[in-house]
Amino acid sequence: MIKEFSYSFNEIDVNPRDINVLLGYADDVLPEPFSDYLAEAMKKADTLSDLRGVIYWTNDIRFSEKKDTISIEGADFEVGRIVAKELRNSDSIVLFACTAGKEISDLAKNLLLGDDPVLGYVYNVLGSLTVEAVADKIHQEVREMSVLSDELITNRYSPGYCQWSLGEQHKLFSFFPEKCCGISLTDSALMQPIKSVSGFIGMGKKVKYRKYTCDLCSLTECFYRNRQKER
Repeated sequence: MIKEFSYSFNEIDVNPRDINVLLGYADDVLPEPFSDYLAEAMKKADTLSDLRGVIYWTNDIRFSEKKDTISIEGADFEVGRIVAKELRNSDSIVLFACTAGKEISDLAKNLLLGDDPVLGYVYNVLGSLTVEAVADKIHQEVREMSVLSDELITNRYSPGYCQWSLGEQHKLFSFFPEKCCGISLTDSALMQPIKSVSGFIGMGKKVKYRKYTCDLCSLTECFYRNRQKER
C-alpha cells in the first residue's frame, strides 16, 4: 500500500523554543538580529514550504539470522544491529519519505553562501525543524493506521544513522514512484531537496516506541542529539 500526504505549515508543529535552542539560545531570549530574522522566516514559512510525504506499507518482511539485515519484498537492507534489533518484532514495515520542499532549502543555501549568512542559518534551522515536524506528522499517520489494527509502532529510523549506510537510500526509494513528493536522489544517495527525511517505521503487536533513542546511536555530532541535550 502506498499513500501520499501534503500539509500546510499551520498543520505541523514547529516549536519556537526548539528553534531558539538550535540557534544557541536555550533561555528563550534571542538577541538581534536573530529575533527579527526568525520573525521574518516564520512569517514567510507557509509560502516557502512544500510539505509532502509518502508511505509504503508491507508485511512481506524477513529478519536475517545475522541480526543486521531486513529483507523487504526480497530487497535486503543492511540496517545494522541497532536498527534491526529495534524493528525485529515488527509484523510489517512502513517505508516513508517526506520533505519541506525545494524553495526553503534553496533559500537557506543561497543566503548562507551569499550576502546574509546569518539569515541563511536561521532559514537552515527552520527548514530542518520543519521537515522533522513533517516526519512527526507522517509518524502520527502511521500511528493512526496501527490503532485500526490494534497494533503498536516503533520509532522511525533513517539511513545514515545508527550504522545504517546512507547508500541504501537508493534501495529505499525504489519502493516509491520516481521523484515522488518532488524528492530525488543524487548518485551519492543524498536527497534533493536537502530538507528531506526518509526511513522505516515498524508496526506490530510486540514492538516498542522509545521516547528518546539517542542512547542507541554512536553519532555524537548530531543536530538532534544536541537539541535533546538542551531540553
